[in-house]
Amino acid sequence: MIFLRIFLGGIAGYAIFAIGSILLFHFSGIDPHADAGPETIALVIVCGAIFAFIGGYVAKLIAPKGNLTANYAVLFITMSFAAFSLLKSPGNHYTQLAATFLFGPLSFVGGLLRWRMERR
Repeated sequence: MIFLRIFLGGIAGYAIFAIGSILLFHFSGIDPHADAGPETIALVIVCGAIFAFIGGYVAKLIAPKGNLTANYAVLFITMSFAAFSLLKSPGNHYTQLAATFLFGPLSFVGGLLRWRMERR
């Protein structure tokens, strides 16, 4: 049961980040690999940070109490997919760099906040 909760937490946390990002790009018409102006980059970074933080928080909410393994999984998945995309996709890489150095760590911070709330 513990492994299942960790697994589901990790999947749900990453799904929140990924689906939120996909919907942002779809409905705003932003091409994540095209050159973008500073306003577009700021919008993507702010929204991605919010999606990542919420994803990490939800991952910890699902995972067992006192266990940040699901958040390590979300961090690893986010950074791995970003690194793979960075190596394989043409064009501007601001989304992959933000995912690697900002969104992945922020997903862990979201879980850490929830973990600290549980300890009270």
